[in-house]
Amino acid sequence: MVGQGRAQVRLTAGAEHDLRGIWRRRLAQRGGDGEDGADALLDRLVGAIESLADYTERGPVPPELEALGIRSYRQLSLPPCRVIYLPEPGLVTVMVVADSRRDFRTLLEERLLRG
Repeated sequence: MVGQGRAQVRLTAGAEHDLRGIWRRRLAQRGGDGEDGADALLDRLVGAIESLADYTERGPVPPELEALGIRSYRQLSLPPCRVIYLPEPGLVTVMVVADSRRDFRTLLEERLLRG
């Protein structure tokens, strides 16, 4: 991929809340340390989010939104999570970070379409 110039990356309050919740759940399940611990998962998610500064349209359109004809959002898949973001010139806004096993259609409707 060719970089498109560095964009500012910001997280909505909802996305920040999502990251804290994901970290807490993983901490309770597997602890903080190790390859599969809460800290490693958070580092992986934050690293992927930060990479959006250079590759703003890196991921595909979320299929739940594409089915509605909405093509402005993109997603990153980082099992077990998905990151939904809005790329704009010079800015990437991370809207949702959630477990990919959730009902994303309902989640995206609540977070993106009603707001």
